[in-house]
Amino acid sequence: MKLQFLFAFFPDPCLKSLVLLVLVHVNLCFSETQMLLLSLKTQVIPSGYLPRPPDKLRFHHNVSLSVSLSAGSPPQNVSMVIDTGSELSWLRCNRTSPTAFDPTRSSSYIPISCSSPTCTTQTRDFPIPASCDSNHLCHATLSYADSSSTEGNLASDTFRVGTANDPGVVFGCMNSSYDSGNSDRESNTTGLLGMNRGSLSFVSQLKFPKFSYCISDSDSSGVLLFGDTNFSWLAPLNYTPLVQMSTPLPYFDRAAYTVRLRGIKVSGKLLQIPDTVFIPDHTGAGQTMVDSGTQFTFLLGPAYTALRSEFLNQTNNTLRVVDDPNFTFQIAMDLCYRVPMNQTKLPGLPTVSLVFDGAEMMISDKQLLYRLLYRVPDQVMGGDSVYCFTFGNSDLLGVEAFIIGHQQQQNLWMEFDLEKSRIGLAHVSCSSAGQRLGLGK
Repeated sequence: MKLQFLFAFFPDPCLKSLVLLVLVHVNLCFSETQMLLLSLKTQVIPSGYLPRPPDKLRFHHNVSLSVSLSAGSPPQNVSMVIDTGSELSWLRCNRTSPTAFDPTRSSSYIPISCSSPTCTTQTRDFPIPASCDSNHLCHATLSYADSSSTEGNLASDTFRVGTANDPGVVFGCMNSSYDSGNSDRESNTTGLLGMNRGSLSFVSQLKFPKFSYCISDSDSSGVLLFGDTNFSWLAPLNYTPLVQMSTPLPYFDRAAYTVRLRGIKVSGKLLQIPDTVFIPDHTGAGQTMVDSGTQFTFLLGPAYTALRSEFLNQTNNTLRVVDDPNFTFQIAMDLCYRVPMNQTKLPGLPTVSLVFDGAEMMISDKQLLYRLLYRVPDQVMGGDSVYCFTFGNSDLLGVEAFIIGHQQQQNLWMEFDLEKSRIGLAHVSCSSAGQRLGLGK
């Protein structure tokens, strides 16, 4: 039996949030097809609620995509953030909280011992190695860039998407409070759905050969598809190979979707950046990761400085720069502009292209206003709104990597082909793609 999952999301004007639909195609051997719909949503995750691993970034205004599943026997409803930059899926476990998962109520919940190969071998890419607790159970500690952490035991249980279920999915049952000062934590998601290349990620455990997503423009709609993408209407995909690294290196995430960045263009002009800037060094620092779980894109210092300088030069006559040298957005984004609050449209902006092996990602404001500039919420300077360049400096965050965030991936069909170890992309209208898939506007 082959499973294909299709996620679609569109704005709900009544709730002023995003509602998602999941179409689960169960292709049986006799070609009968069943279809199920489940609701999903996106939500703003407050600062300090969702932790990020060391190669991820945590933002105050990051909008995360969550999927409603059920776990355990009998099933308990859980809401999990989809993150292609994380490996281990985890649930917040608590017997008394209505928004947490209660393992004591699940007859199919099986703790994993510390002597299990899952604990001793499959956790080898965790930032902190798994350990053995006093009950001889596999204990995982996840640490994050803001010095916070969460911990708990590895376990397996049945996860259900629609009527499809998969027993024995390994996840973390987290029982510690990694940010006790956040009063909003009970009203948020139950956990995180890891979807990177690690052996314990959701896509690896369920053996999906590929998945794709397409994030639309200003209407915040789009599609996420598990399965093949052989659609006649889809523009040919340009593929770039995933970088393989067999030897563990201290600053290289082997489970990430890593590609080779070759160069950066501004309005078609290739910036003069040495090739060595884009090549990881002997420690693994400097890899380029494609990550839908990070909102913006971050470049290592030399590349960022060259891009910032050229973008600033090409916007000098059309936009007014924030001249406060101490003002930065999210620590690493220091190129910002003042725009009158009554101005509804920004002037034309230069295009920015990220050049990879075999593929090019062109980012422009022709279809989406906020791919290159982001309006800082609640920030006003003398009657002006503040817009910041959606590229930041990794060096200012202490992150030794290039990270391609989802802001720059909008109106692109992104295919993650795990079988052939490559990523394909094509510039499309994601709203139109959703309509062609029968998902409406």
